Amino acid sequence: MAKEKPKDVTIAQNRRARHEFHVDERIEAGVSLMGWEVKSLREGKAQLVDAYAVVKRGEVFLFGALIQPLLSASTHVVPEAQRTRKLLLKREEIDRLVGAVERKGFTLIPLSLYWKANKVKVELGLARGKQEHDKRANEKERDWQRDKQRIMRAKNPKG
Repeated sequence: MAKEKPKDVTIAQNRRARHEFHVDERIEAGVSLMGWEVKSLREGKAQLVDAYAVVKRGEVFLFGALIQPLLSASTHVVPEAQRTRKLLLKREEIDRLVGAVERKGFTLIPLSLYWKANKVKVELGLARGKQEHDKRANEKERDWQRDKQRIMRAKNPKG
């Protein structure tokens, strides 16, 4: 009997996005890919560090996502690692995103790239940029939570 694979497997995450932005809403979108890109994603060769999404002419595109081509890529295809990729969303979702990005000043940031039922999906975050004092406040809160856990463990040595 063959092993059953997990349904959602993360390919790449953009951890820096959670540090740099307040993510208000998350949206799942499909990604239009070429064959060599799918093979490369199966090997886990993707990065979302400097990636962002833009709405142009009623369509959403992913810029700056790096998918490294495999050495065994086809000889007749010239792979471009950082090409612009089209994101697949419904018209209502695109219209809502246009309103949020253009009128309310939000940014579309890819948070993660993952497999879902043999299809590649990207999780977009509708986000606002953080100010420097916001980052410091988050760091203080994280440190306090860590210290609080240490104090609680010291009071309760059993576990």
